[in-house]
Amino acid sequence: MLGVSKNADEKAIKDAFRNLALKYHPDRNKEPGAEERFKGIAEAYAVLSDPKKRAEYDARGFAGVAGFSKEDLFGGINFEDIFGGLNFDFGGFSPFEGFFRRRRGPPRGANIEVDLFVPLEKVASGGEEKVRLGRPAACAACHGTGAEGGTAARTCKQCGGSGRITRSQQEKKEHVLIQQISTCPACRGRGSIIDRPCPKCGGSGEVEKEEELTVKIPQGVEEGMALRIPGKGMPSPEAGGTTGDLFVVVRSRRDPRFERAGADLLREETISLTDAVLGATLEVPTLSGSASVGIPPGTQPGAVLRLKGKGLPEFGNARHGELYLRIEVRVPERLTREERELYERLRALQRSKPAAA
Repeated sequence: MLGVSKNADEKAIKDAFRNLALKYHPDRNKEPGAEERFKGIAEAYAVLSDPKKRAEYDARGFAGVAGFSKEDLFGGINFEDIFGGLNFDFGGFSPFEGFFRRRRGPPRGANIEVDLFVPLEKVASGGEEKVRLGRPAACAACHGTGAEGGTAARTCKQCGGSGRITRSQQEKKEHVLIQQISTCPACRGRGSIIDRPCPKCGGSGEVEKEEELTVKIPQGVEEGMALRIPGKGMPSPEAGGTTGDLFVVVRSRRDPRFERAGADLLREETISLTDAVLGATLEVPTLSGSASVGIPPGTQPGAVLRLKGKGLPEFGNARHGELYLRIEVRVPERLTREERELYERLRALQRSKPAAA
């Protein structure tokens, strides 16, 4: 599952697990089957990273580790060390408890997903960014009851608190009982009636709450990576339920200087025809200032020059991408009399050259 040899050492196993876990974690990979693949990768690492469990597996195969609970598998692993503090949806006693246990009780609130556009400089350096978020919260004036002063609503007499009206009709000939269920018109499906609605929330019990959150951007964050902030999603539709999570999807802000391609940066430079023929030196922008680039004599239109290590840092390691310069050549459309004479002389020289053998 991890793709390592039977004799792989601890570092090789750890590196393989980290790379695969980052690739298939459902916070980042929305492909069908990614979560199941992630679970298998996690379980494989939990076994291979522990000498005793690994020995049992080597001796007896899957039967040797079949009796381990999720606590036994993941309880002793330091995931902070492996993932460098990235806040994925790992939750609970370990990063994987949330995936392997069934939730009971009231339903969980829905997750919220927002896009955060960051400049390339922040992608390169990492750091903190602010996110403004509006989401429903219990009205402070009525404590979420929807009634003025926080008083309790009274049960709807028409529907008995169910929020529904059921009408039954017996078809004598067919011996069929027909039931028609509709929303109670008196309470509009709520099951209760508020005689004096709260003026602040209009009787809903909820108000829109603006909140500013600080998000930690990891260095080299990948395009579209989702960062999870627990408990900042929608509230549960039922009392006592868990609040959902906020997923901040990081995207690169448009930059007029560069186009991003993973950890690489692309830029187009246009040079004059004479510079393409004779060569030149260009000053080009980078994320850390400017750099001098030599244009070789005879550079052709569409040529690509590489500035090694001048791209973005790769997520999760110390390597950097490249900055690629695509060279375009500008052909003059209007010439002065002197320029035209020089070009005419150049053409005459080229025509007088002996043909190549």
